Amino acid sequence: VQLQASGGGLVQAGGSLRLSCAASGHRFSTLGWFRQAPGKEREFVSSIDQSGLSTFYADSVRNRFTISRDNNKNTMYLQMNSLKPEDTAVYYCAASPVAGTPYHYTDYNYWGQGTQVTVSS
Repeated sequence: VQLQASGGGLVQAGGSLRLSCAASGHRFSTLGWFRQAPGKEREFVSSIDQSGLSTFYADSVRNRFTISRDNNKNTMYLQMNSLKPEDTAVYYCAASPVAGTPYHYTDYNYWGQGTQVTVSS
């Protein structure tokens, strides 16, 4: 079972990035994104159910980020618009056997390696 996150980088405030998470070795139910900034705890960003029809967002990213998935490609995406310096963090994709759109990290049992997102002011 592997999750491979990619797409991070350096962007100016107000810019956009698109993260991808390629999953292999298992047909996952729920997928999610978390992030961790230096000196802070890992925090939930967004989750999407197996069908892709149900999504959930943290208040801090709602209306700026969009999560989606392509089950034919076993890939999840996070489109991040209107980025802010406080979005700077390592972003992790994760998979959960829990149906729906769980938001607590303990519901996720597979994790990718993370991709760095840096937003300059």
